[in-house]
Amino acid sequence: MPIPLSILDLAPIAPGETAGDSFAASVLLAQAAERHGYRRVWYAEHHNMPSIASSATSILIGHVAAHTSTIRLGAGGVMLPNHAPLTIAEQFGTLESLYPGRIDLGLGRAPGSDQNTMRALRRDGLSAEQFPQDVLELQAYLRGESLIPGVQAVPGAGTNVPLYILGSSLFGARLAAALGLPYAFASHFAPDALHEAMATYRREFQPSDQLAEPYAIAGVNVVAAQESADAVEQFETTRRARVRGMISRGPGAPEYSDEQIDAFLLTPDGRRLADMMRYTAVGTPTEVRGFLEDFAVSAQADELIVAFQSQAIADRLRSVELTATAMAGASG
Repeated sequence: MPIPLSILDLAPIAPGETAGDSFAASVLLAQAAERHGYRRVWYAEHHNMPSIASSATSILIGHVAAHTSTIRLGAGGVMLPNHAPLTIAEQFGTLESLYPGRIDLGLGRAPGSDQNTMRALRRDGLSAEQFPQDVLELQAYLRGESLIPGVQAVPGAGTNVPLYILGSSLFGARLAAALGLPYAFASHFAPDALHEAMATYRREFQPSDQLAEPYAIAGVNVVAAQESADAVEQFETTRRARVRGMISRGPGAPEYSDEQIDAFLLTPDGRRLADMMRYTAVGTPTEVRGFLEDFAVSAQADELIVAFQSQAIADRLRSVELTATAMAGASG
């Protein structure tokens, strides 16, 4: 059996396009995922990032769910310290009530933003310390077993929306293991602790009502094309755009040419940023399949969640199809 594939859709806003264009592309991507047998599509909460449109995660999930039929959709993830657990229980309880059996809720504790944006979100600098307690409070609302007397999530109570813990360190691995929840590691942009975190999660896992055995998901980037050179060119364009966004944020930030970005990538700081995309499959369907099969074994992953990194939606859709076909063919 091939390893299950899912998609992490960052809802990118390409140069010259709008958030509306991004949402239309997200619908097309989810429809393609549904046609080609992907298990789920997740959307990540980010704020104050001009190139990412998925800030209001639950609204985007609802929009895409209305334009698809069977594929699971969820947050990958909601940054829980930005929100009251009751609010998230109500939002995802609403989604589950509208689209039963199709909604996931991945939870992270990072801000999904910078320090100024944290203040704009009214987020306390210490709110991440409450993350384990907030997860338990949220889980109880969704079970209909509120930890706060006299308060219930309506809708939400009794929906039992499945929870996933997201992370890029040992903290999330240990929390997911202790709570008996599935764990998703953000190796698509934070690769360093992947193997230690996965091993820790499996070693320390405690069964729960939601999950009897550990279930681990690993993030990986993919650019697939019929010709290897085309895939490499697409990836280089995306990597330049990502680095450009990291080093030239905010009003009045300088504009860097492709040549300047390429030169920066040869510096120690540039190599450090480039290494964030260490786990990236780039090439033909056969090359991508080989990378993903090896990566799944190395990461001890039960499922791969793929961030398709081509800038143009047509290229992303083609990559979705080529990757699914290649991985299905691997099973015989």
